[in-house]
Amino acid sequence: MQVKKFNAGLYDAESYLINGKVLIDTGINTAALLAEIEKNIPIDELELIVLTHCHFDHTAAALEIAEKSGAKIAIHQDDAPLLKDDAASASTAFGYKSPGFEPDMLLKEGEKIELGNEETLEVIHTPGHTPGCICLYEATSKSLFSGDTVFTGGSIGRTDFKGGNRSDLIASIEKLVQLDVETMYPGHGMISSENANMQIEQSLKMSRSILL
Repeated sequence: MQVKKFNAGLYDAESYLINGKVLIDTGINTAALLAEIEKNIPIDELELIVLTHCHFDHTAAALEIAEKSGAKIAIHQDDAPLLKDDAASASTAFGYKSPGFEPDMLLKEGEKIELGNEETLEVIHTPGHTPGCICLYEATSKSLFSGDTVFTGGSIGRTDFKGGNRSDLIASIEKLVQLDVETMYPGHGMISSENANMQIEQSLKMSRSILL
């Protein structure tokens, strides 16, 4: 699996281009992200934009990139309506209105997204940060795209935005510790290929210590 990481601005989430066809999250800075994508592929080769959740720093550039590329936009079914909610999308925290677009695809637990080369991303529903937060797991490479559910170093996502839920986040991380993860690609911060499973276990311990 080929993964290119982009960070287009100070407040942007990390974006990941996989196998030159699937983009995970888009951040806010559309022009800068488009420029980075086009350094790697012709923009019309992008097929799908997968949003790990509805927050503005992960979604704001999605519609324009979709329009430029022809790619479809996918998000979990529980977060799709929150793209039109200023508070639940955390848009107000950045001084903007909600993204307000309609996704093309509604995802749910266990769905598989084809990447080519016999590789797939499995959708893992991990509510807590938002109701429809997801992680994406590629079993062949043992890669986890963890969105804002867990981060490297044992950190966890916030639950204080509208739609956040402490007990849901703990249950979601309990689900993630069952996976065999060699590389973690978080929504913010550094990629880690060192003791990823242990870092997720640390995230679980942290969640239980501060959220219970």
